Amino acid sequence: MKIFKFGGASVKDAESVKNVARVLGLQGFEQCLIVVSAMGKTTNALEKVVKVYFDKGNFEDEIQKVKLDHLEISNGLFPEKHPVFSEISIFFDDIESFLRRNKSPNYNFVYDQVVSCGEMISSKILSEYLNDIQFSNRWIDARDYIKTDYSYREGNVNWEETERKIKTLDVKNSYVTQGFIGSDDNNFTVTLGREGSDYSAAIFAFCMNAEAMTIWKDVPGVMTGDPRKFDHVTLLTEISYEEAIEMAYYGASVIHPKTLQPLKQKNIPFYVKSFLEPEKPGTKIDGSAHLPKHESYILKENQLYVRISTRDFSFIAEEHLSQIFAMMAKYKIKISLMQNTAISLELCLEDKYGAIDQFIDELQLEFKTELFKDVSLYTVRNANLDGSNKIYKNKNILLEQSSNRTVQVVTN
Repeated sequence: MKIFKFGGASVKDAESVKNVARVLGLQGFEQCLIVVSAMGKTTNALEKVVKVYFDKGNFEDEIQKVKLDHLEISNGLFPEKHPVFSEISIFFDDIESFLRRNKSPNYNFVYDQVVSCGEMISSKILSEYLNDIQFSNRWIDARDYIKTDYSYREGNVNWEETERKIKTLDVKNSYVTQGFIGSDDNNFTVTLGREGSDYSAAIFAFCMNAEAMTIWKDVPGVMTGDPRKFDHVTLLTEISYEEAIEMAYYGASVIHPKTLQPLKQKNIPFYVKSFLEPEKPGTKIDGSAHLPKHESYILKENQLYVRISTRDFSFIAEEHLSQIFAMMAKYKIKISLMQNTAISLELCLEDKYGAIDQFIDELQLEFKTELFKDVSLYTVRNANLDGSNKIYKNKNILLEQSSNRTVQVVTN
């Protein structure tokens, strides 16, 4: 069994969907499971639906816009009166129906029930199109197989139950399913975190003992840096799981951080390839040891920098750190970089849920704080320490840290 994952850019319009079929034709479609993301910018559009709903606005109009986009794509793939058109309409009717009868004030719960529909619809369109061109497959609902807890927007997988359910699939067949989503014990949708479709593919690969997993991107593979952000980057043809996990941890956007652990556990080869040039080898990630280490560059934007100190100039002690970390856990704020001195703590933070102002208000009851918004975090892996500053020179440096040939710098 082979696992293929196609992201939103690879199914953004009718021609892109046809290109997916071309890629599958070159790779071989037998005994594979395809995980697909929402089409194009659908996730962003459905996030707007949720925001308008909570703002008491006209969410029906926003839903209609997304529906028309999908019908337009389908018009380029299917003949008039194809059954897929009514199925698309049902999905969008279900979104409206859910929002009209919903009583829950939990934003994250509502988010997951609405935003997940993007993957449901894209996978249905892709599955129907492939069947129409004789790429026989069965559409399956990932929520029937990936079981999670109740952590909406950041679901934790129940691996025992998930593996039991996935092992019921016949590996002699081919399937199309959704990335990004699972379900809790009450069968409500739980998403696995933004960009979690890669993780979904890895879950299926692990539970099905896949021979390989391939993620199809609009880049040649894993590069030494994002070519849109850095000059003179090159393709990494092969890297170890360990190096890939480090890169993902520091924010490399090509790979979702949680994707690699299940693959490494079973030593499943993992490829990152371009759907624009599918005949090229891309990047192979595996358990190979002693591979050469290349200097690589990672940029995380829209970060927050906070400097914290005690009001009486006493030391930042363990009890202070415990208190601050408890607040961050409360507001689900993640640390990207941390450095402390005797009387201060400096943090580079990621605020996924928009809670930074509440966090700072509570923090200021006990501590002096300085907050800088919209800062950037540069990371250089396997750094040439004499020349690593070339990527952030002429920037105002707020915080700098280096260890074990990794340099990190926060700038504004």
